[in-house]
Amino acid sequence: MKHQIELILNSSPEVLERVLRVVRHRGFTVATMNVEQQASRDTLLNMVVQSERAVPLLVNQLTKLIDVKTCQVL
Repeated sequence: MKHQIELILNSSPEVLERVLRVVRHRGFTVATMNVEQQASRDTLLNMVVQSERAVPLLVNQLTKLIDVKTCQVL
């Protein structure tokens, strides 16, 4: 099953690594990913993930990361 997730992140060098590690540890695979630097100095990350697992398991863990401001399934 595929899910599109949008995250707004604090801009820091290691934030993408942290997000991708959580995605991998929760059993999801990134199908597509788009990263943009916003004028507000935040980072906008849109990604499509796929897995047989329930997406709330991933969203709950992503929202716990200190650099994640918002996380929503589109």
